Amino acid sequence: MKDEQEIIAPPEVSEPSSDVSSELTPVAAPVAAAPARAPRRGGRDQRPGGRRQSSRPPRAKSEFDQKMINIRRVSRTVAGGRRFSFSVALIIGNKKGRVGVGLGKAGDTTLAIDKAVRDAKKHMITVALTKDSSIAHEVSAKYAASRVALLPVRGRGLVAGSSVRPVLELAGITNTVAKLNSGSKNGLNNARAAIKALSELKA
Repeated sequence: MKDEQEIIAPPEVSEPSSDVSSELTPVAAPVAAAPARAPRRGGRDQRPGGRRQSSRPPRAKSEFDQKMINIRRVSRTVAGGRRFSFSVALIIGNKKGRVGVGLGKAGDTTLAIDKAVRDAKKHMITVALTKDSSIAHEVSAKYAASRVALLPVRGRGLVAGSSVRPVLELAGITNTVAKLNSGSKNGLNNARAAIKALSELKA
């Protein structure tokens, strides 16, 4: 009979539990550590204080001392305007009888000084000194408008002015008096006149 028939309910569909969903969640892969940075080739060593130490070897000290006469900024006019450069005149010597005067010109002061040093080395002279680091006799010379006279004086020290004094100092000369017999204030010409006078000395 229909009334006596049991009504069978459809089976209930259960929702997936949270445990199952957690199992299906992808696990993040472990992050790999960044590789150590390799040091630069040819780089500089880092000092504890934060300053960098140069890997270049120290420059050897020159055997000659130098004294700058003057440094000038010069210009020349070209089609596009003016071009500026630097002119350097200096004296070098070892204070043992060798001395020279040089002139150099370049767009940078460092290059101009290097050129002047090379020019001075090309034109170096050897001075004949006495036992007390003086000159043997009186001598004079003229270069352009400059006239210089050198006189040996015992126990007087070095008495000189203008650019003649550094020439005599770098040559290692003492007990000498230098006189400028002209009104020229050109330091380069005065220095070259002193070099010319020293080159005429006889032992």
